[in-house]
Amino acid sequence: MKVPFMDLSHLSNELRHELQAAVERVLTSGRYILGSEVSALEQEVPAYCGTRSGVAVGNGTDALVLSLYALGVGRGDEVITSPFTFFATVEAILQVGAVPVFADVDPHTFTITAQTVESRITNRTKAILPVHIFGLMADMPGILQLAKAYRLLVLEDACQAIGATWEGNGVGTCGNAATLSFFPTKNLGGCGDGGMVLTQDEELAQRLRRLRVHGSVQKYVHEECGWNSRLDEIQAAVLRVKLRKLDEWTEQRRSLARRYDEGLRDLPLKVPFAPAQARHVYHLYTIVTEPRDALKAALAEKGIETQVYYPLPMHLQPALRGFGYQRGDFPVAEYLAEHCLSLPLYPWLGTDQQDHVIESISRFSATAES
Repeated sequence: MKVPFMDLSHLSNELRHELQAAVERVLTSGRYILGSEVSALEQEVPAYCGTRSGVAVGNGTDALVLSLYALGVGRGDEVITSPFTFFATVEAILQVGAVPVFADVDPHTFTITAQTVESRITNRTKAILPVHIFGLMADMPGILQLAKAYRLLVLEDACQAIGATWEGNGVGTCGNAATLSFFPTKNLGGCGDGGMVLTQDEELAQRLRRLRVHGSVQKYVHEECGWNSRLDEIQAAVLRVKLRKLDEWTEQRRSLARRYDEGLRDLPLKVPFAPAQARHVYHLYTIVTEPRDALKAALAEKGIETQVYYPLPMHLQPALRGFGYQRGDFPVAEYLAEHCLSLPLYPWLGTDQQDHVIESISRFSATAES
């Protein structure tokens, strides 16, 4: 049995007529940039997440860069973030001239915490950038309390966590702003790149709207130097169709995650941690296992595709060599990079396919122990 890691063709087939109608609506309008579809999406996504404002941009990386810049983070400022994330998190910090400072992650949640962050704060620290990894929010109450004590900004990298909550509060409701990615494989993904910044601060939202259009509000009048980062109308129309299915898809993800939890419970591996106060949306279902590479190879032989997120932590990336970090600086992140394996999980994953994954892992574990 073949089990792909991700199969987007099923999604397109399920929504084919609605997606075609949405694209046709844009083509008929003749308006392709910052039209009614983007405006509607900028109302609907914040409403879904419980935030006041949303500013749609070209992609999730731009959402991070523009947010940092709009918040006043710049040259020489330090931003504390996670070493266990995708490179875009750190890249955004570098692109505004700031300095990435890493705090190790919690071994259960894979996120930075107030406890790991506090020792990294200096008089140059300007912001904390927690990453809501794999669909689980970081402990935002603790991070916000720390940020308040030290008068720091908080920008949430929520690119993998739309719909996630902590104590009932969603992404973008806690810090100064939060960023979303609409990359096709995300829980809410387009048919290309896209992103959004969520914020409760309307003044910040207004500046972001200006920055995404070359620093301009009035055509050909530029109040500051900005970017060209606008979500396309066609992508917005596609996302609006998919947004209506997001809760259903999320519950399917959560149900499949519970089946994995149950099926893998007694095996010598660690399943994803889901705190009682959190709503995990399972962008990825990631286990931790000592024989990671051997298991990955064994599953591939059974037709099961898996992925490794992320094999090299940020502080050991060649692009950051100049900052002087060394192996051993953040042992939890390094351990996770060497032992995490993400299994197939998406709303239309068949239970027969999932059972094949569980049975194959069980057989591998039995053989490895014998």
